Amino acid sequence: MVRSLSNNVLYIGSDDLALDLFESQYIVPDGVSYNSYLIKDDKTAILDTSDARKGDEWKASLIEALDGRKPDYLVVHHMEPDHSALIAWTLERFPGIKLAASAQALRMLPQFFPGIALEGRTISVKEGDVLELGEHSLRFIAAPMVHWPEVMVSFDQTDGVLYSADGFGKFGALSKCGFYGREDNDWACEARRYYFNIVGKYGAQVQQLLSKAASLPIKSIRPLHGPLLEDNLQEYIGLYDTWSRYAPESEGIFIAVASIHGGTMEAAQMLAQILRTKGAGKVVVSDLSRTDIAENVEDAFRYPKTILAAASYDAGLFTPMYEFLHRLQIKGWCRRKVGLLENGSWAPSAGRVMKEMLGAMKEIDLAEPVVTIRSRMRREDFPALDALADAILK
Repeated sequence: MVRSLSNNVLYIGSDDLALDLFESQYIVPDGVSYNSYLIKDDKTAILDTSDARKGDEWKASLIEALDGRKPDYLVVHHMEPDHSALIAWTLERFPGIKLAASAQALRMLPQFFPGIALEGRTISVKEGDVLELGEHSLRFIAAPMVHWPEVMVSFDQTDGVLYSADGFGKFGALSKCGFYGREDNDWACEARRYYFNIVGKYGAQVQQLLSKAASLPIKSIRPLHGPLLEDNLQEYIGLYDTWSRYAPESEGIFIAVASIHGGTMEAAQMLAQILRTKGAGKVVVSDLSRTDIAENVEDAFRYPKTILAAASYDAGLFTPMYEFLHRLQIKGWCRRKVGLLENGSWAPSAGRVMKEMLGAMKEIDLAEPVVTIRSRMRREDFPALDALADAILK
């Protein structure tokens, strides 16, 4: 897809609507975009390439957009293969081109492209360096671990555009979610799922990048995935600030349930009813066995309070809950109030394992009591459920 963004800046990215799993783990029902850009000035610069899945389409768009020009630079903001798969082809196709990237990205190149000839063809850029193109100039800003260590972002000092690599990215093909953020009625939904599952562990590094960007006169943000953002920038930046501080975004209680034969789910639903009766407001109940784990991670970060309800299994924890808590742990989940409900027919063990896993996370406020039911909820379990509801709401 070739689309003019200004008189000498073009979009040359593509949509992938056939991808089943992003990074081989995240479902993308509306696909994903691989964004790439071309600046045609006194010097011509390609900003990132594409995933190999859309290689032929990207090559055709690049040749069309160049319209006979020879590019001078290939700027690599991020070395992940969904953005860099065509680097070797570009260097071979345009012998005079120079590749501008961070020192760490340059060290990574031979890992992805064994035998690639780079001598005399690279420019190692660091924080504060400027690539002069003519009317346009790109100032580089280091963004390590957002979400790989080699990442750089760049700021076009003429147009006020932040080329943000994976920052401010979003699941969804542009043909589905709109080319610009203003066309997207619910940008935050898939952007939130993307952030917490792709970038979320590195909140401190995102905060550092936001601090650097705060002094820039940003008029537009152009990520490597998802819509180009031009309106309501403070809304997007504000959400990133909230997310990267691990602060709750919305009031509410998230109840994550791992139930084998329905008994644990029945108790969790009763607990949700008790919470609503006591004025809890929004209570979200999710069946971990049948819902997208990435959406559940998103909701655990979104709300300030979570209740984990799980069956015991093999003297441990039912696997959907174990996998969910493992995912939360590696994504840096913290600063939340948590209640526990366990079920066990003869030797309840789920509560013990959940406590152990939560113990590896930071600033988790564990509410008491831990509620234990035996196979099926009974009337005599109601006082414990009521007490847990009070503790969560306190």
